[in-house]
Amino acid sequence: MQLRHLEYFIALAAERHFRRAAAACNITQSTLSAAIRQLEEEIGAPLIERDSRFKGFTNEGQTLLAWARRIVADRDSLDQEITAMRQGLSGRLRLGVIPTALPTIALLTTPFHKAYPNVTLQVVSRTSNEIQRALDEFQLDAGVTYLDNEPLHSVRVQELYAEHYILLTPVDGPFAGKKSVTWRDAAETPLCLLTQDMQNRRIIDGLFHAAGKSSRALVETNSVMTLCSHIRTGVWSSVFPHNFLWVFGTPAGMLALPIVKPAKTHSVGLVVRDQDPTSPLVRALEAVARKAGIAKQLARAGSA
Repeated sequence: MQLRHLEYFIALAAERHFRRAAAACNITQSTLSAAIRQLEEEIGAPLIERDSRFKGFTNEGQTLLAWARRIVADRDSLDQEITAMRQGLSGRLRLGVIPTALPTIALLTTPFHKAYPNVTLQVVSRTSNEIQRALDEFQLDAGVTYLDNEPLHSVRVQELYAEHYILLTPVDGPFAGKKSVTWRDAAETPLCLLTQDMQNRRIIDGLFHAAGKSSRALVETNSVMTLCSHIRTGVWSSVFPHNFLWVFGTPAGMLALPIVKPAKTHSVGLVVRDQDPTSPLVRALEAVARKAGIAKQLARAGSA
């Protein structure tokens, strides 16, 4: 069984289309098809549900796919280990980050780059569920996500900071002069919030519910940039994690009010696959995360 054939098989799973998978592997479609046929001969069973187009994998195909992802990932880790012995750490580190952690992800990636300048960092925005699935499928090396709100499995975790919540609201609005606001009061103002597929939104809705209220989300978006755009107009209010202030401070014409009663926090941290051996890139990232002191940096910035 050839590694490149397993790589073609993984590409087909990602693209779910023979022509696109072949293009992603820089091979012809006939070469891809021949590799799949050879895998089927070696396994002794059909791997793909065939029709005029790709329909999916058979049970045998799903089993092979899980092993193929692990085998290829382990081979990549071995390459990293050998290269690091000779030339120092290099390669590509793929990091999935929930949208609400993106504003301060540079507090992790910057010290990592300084320590390992030959490593290319790929940072992508993903929901918490997408991060878990991508780790399971070896499509990400690590993630930054919530640690304590919804179940995680088969991962090692390391807390980076405790997220708490502020209401960004117009300075001349109903909360003028206040130093804090309750969840019940915040529920009464028109809000722009993330969509309900985001764990941050599910956390916020849970806190409103605990206060006996529902949020007045008149604008919903899956884009943090869209949230920021609405806040900059000075018309809308929004519930933000406190780390957003590290990036842009309190916008002109707005108040940043801690939301209390309850003053709830949730842990945000680094997650990696719980496997042994761990790739050298992941080990290095974990070591940098332990020393980064992100929570202290947020506190010094006045956003804690």
